[in-house]
Amino acid sequence: MNTDTKRGTLRPRAREVLLAAVQGLTLAVAVLPFGVAFLVLTLVSLALVPLGVGLFTTPVLLTGVRALADVRRRLAAEWCGVRIPAAYRPPPPDAKRWTLTFHLLGDPQVRRDVLWLPVDITAGFVTALLPALLLFYPVEGFLLAAGLWRAYVPDSGGTYWYAFVPVSGQATAFGAAALGAALLPVAQRHSRRMLVLHFRIARAALGGDSELTERVRVLTETRRDAVDTSAAELRRIERDLHDGAQARLVAMGMDLGTIEMLVEHDPAQAKRLLAQARRNSAETLEELRDLVRGIHPPVLAERGLGDAVRALALRLPLPTEVTVELSGRADAPVESAAYFAVSEVLTNAVKHSGADRIWADLHHTEGRLRITVTDNGRGGAALGAGSGLAGVERRLGTFDGVLAVSSPAGGPTMVTMELPCALS
Repeated sequence: MNTDTKRGTLRPRAREVLLAAVQGLTLAVAVLPFGVAFLVLTLVSLALVPLGVGLFTTPVLLTGVRALADVRRRLAAEWCGVRIPAAYRPPPPDAKRWTLTFHLLGDPQVRRDVLWLPVDITAGFVTALLPALLLFYPVEGFLLAAGLWRAYVPDSGGTYWYAFVPVSGQATAFGAAALGAALLPVAQRHSRRMLVLHFRIARAALGGDSELTERVRVLTETRRDAVDTSAAELRRIERDLHDGAQARLVAMGMDLGTIEMLVEHDPAQAKRLLAQARRNSAETLEELRDLVRGIHPPVLAERGLGDAVRALALRLPLPTEVTVELSGRADAPVESAAYFAVSEVLTNAVKHSGADRIWADLHHTEGRLRITVTDNGRGGAALGAGSGLAGVERRLGTFDGVLAVSSPAGGPTMVTMELPCALS
């Protein structure tokens, strides 16, 4: 390796070590005053809650603690890529001081924030200071050899200990410089790791089971959405049966009763009513087939998601190109959710996009079923409470699926759906 290559390698490493030291020192300087102040004031405020004073001060202080924790979360992500999750409970609307105080005290994430403070001013302070010590301590060894030892060793004699090296003159100062040179690789290797360790300690204290809490919240919402969707689907089926097939069957029964009375006296009219009854029976059968297809399309059960989407595309009034790259089939509930999600997205594209062509792509990679529906319409589609895509998002959320929409003004619109699943 030539000299230029070595310099090109060492300079980024030196910058990384220096940056870690500066960042760690900045954290250490801020940790003690802010951490100790918030911890002491919060404890005092909690003690004053029975007297009523704490009802006014506690929400303010806990909000400040949260702001301090949020800053640490942001720095952890920006400086070291360490994600610290948070799952705060939303406060009740128009809450009184008493209600708000006890809401905050009952929030597990707020309690974790408060318990993080003593951890931060102890282990957090040490791990934040270590990157600076690992860098500046070897620098002190070099400065001792450069003559700084005279400031520590009086003229009358004495010893200044640099780690385990007793510095009493220029010769021993060179020994301190040698030790500093030996410590530099340690600083280069571990400075960034100490900063990462600081944020991981913060994550252990602040994160706790917040990911699990957030997971439970999401599952609760998706379960509620699934129940609501199932109830709405059941009501739709009941309505379709009552207003469609049932009404036709009742009419057919009345026609057959009329035919019985006319078959001997007016055969011609009886034949006309029989022809009408036959048409009604064919229409009823078609409605029942559509109803069954809406519950679970036979082609989906028999031939899988790819062919079901192809069959769906053939019934659309717009030219639709379907590309399928699936090596097997997912579980039936996942296939059903994916099929109806694609059906809803395609229907939205036909009704609202103003497109003249649609493309659908289905493939499976890295344990996820990925479906993309693209149209060349006017764009402007967005997720929201009033959007048909919100229902698709809820349907996918039942299976831990996600939905993303890219729809700039003027188009094109791309709707991407992903579902975790395995193919068999």
